[in-house]
Amino acid sequence: MAVYTEISDEDLDGLLDQYDIGQALSCKGIAEGVENSNYLLHTEKGFYILTLYEKRVHKEDLPFFLGLMQHLASSGFMSPKPIQAKNGEFLQEAADRPAAIIEFLDGRSVKRASPQHCGLLGSALAQLHTAGSDFKLSRKNTLSIESWRPLFDGCQSENPVELTPQLLLEIECELQYLEENWPSDLPSGVIHADLFPDNIFFLNDNVSGVIDYYFACNDFFAFDLAICLNAWCFETDGSFNITKARKLLNGYRSIRPFSKEELSYLPLLCRGASIRFFLTRLYDWLNQVDGALVKPKDPFEYLKKSQFHRLVKTVSAYGLD
Repeated sequence: MAVYTEISDEDLDGLLDQYDIGQALSCKGIAEGVENSNYLLHTEKGFYILTLYEKRVHKEDLPFFLGLMQHLASSGFMSPKPIQAKNGEFLQEAADRPAAIIEFLDGRSVKRASPQHCGLLGSALAQLHTAGSDFKLSRKNTLSIESWRPLFDGCQSENPVELTPQLLLEIECELQYLEENWPSDLPSGVIHADLFPDNIFFLNDNVSGVIDYYFACNDFFAFDLAICLNAWCFETDGSFNITKARKLLNGYRSIRPFSKEELSYLPLLCRGASIRFFLTRLYDWLNQVDGALVKPKDPFEYLKKSQFHRLVKTVSAYGLD
């Protein structure tokens, strides 16, 4: 979450006229994340999240994102529900942006995840994959392997001094290896694709909410796991915490068992997930938006994670027998 577009009082009042949730009591920007402009909205009927969708999010994808949230919540999963306007639609417009108002969920994200948090995350991720299995809409993963080389080429065009010839060669070799070995037929369905610690809430030692579905798509379930292993199981000094990984994977397979193929490809998928986030972070770092209330994240953190996964031969390195 972040704030790129300011919403005026007039625009906010006009938007709320389209809903039956009362008048605004307060509306405060949330300065986290990278994609959209988000506000904590307090009205006469309670608390909500107001999202203004920025240009990087395609308007034609919004029915998938909002419909998925509604579907998951209706299935009993811990997803916030989008609020219907008086015309029955989830999507409206404010400040010259597509806009939606989303249910507010209690709980908080954790700054430092414990192994127990990782176990709960694994269970929640498997529940999401299961609950999304009968969702009728689909969306291609626009940040899957086919997008990585164009991202890399775009980053090179900026000619940043940090991309030394040695580093460029390392990334090129890794991309080539991934392209030649990427799987084509693993169990797949709807995945979250961005389940970082700030996108899951905990309350009373349980998961109370999973938010921010704006990278959700159809792809390999194990790729979602690989994203989570990268996001949750490395410490601030860059070391890999095998205890957290074991808890995450065991939590997942307590709900949805792995196939042999998923396990065999997991190290490769972790390599791919780390390169994906290295390249998107690098692109954002080189193309910062003036005035945005958000700092770009360090891309080189994910290059170090990629280097770790290149040494992994079997899933035993992730805590599984």
